[in-house]
Amino acid sequence: MSRRQQMPIIEMHMMQGRTGEQKRKVAAAVTEAVARSLECSPETVRILITEHRGEEFFVAGITMAERAERQPRAALQEQKP
Repeated sequence: MSRRQQMPIIEMHMMQGRTGEQKRKVAAAVTEAVARSLECSPETVRILITEHRGEEFFVAGITMAERAERQPRAALQEQKP
């Protein structure tokens, strides 16, 4: 197998707001898991993190910003008798 084939590239997408320390922790954990699973050197694992604003990230056609706005309202409605 050529060296190029041994370099897994992991792409992660997440919402903005995580700290540098959190991103370092997840990168270390993913690196360890990939290296162990693929039996490759951790030095060959590449991780790309792309952060998105709430207006750029959709779940079921609704932005995360809209979902965040709706959650407090939904929780209040559930508490009403």
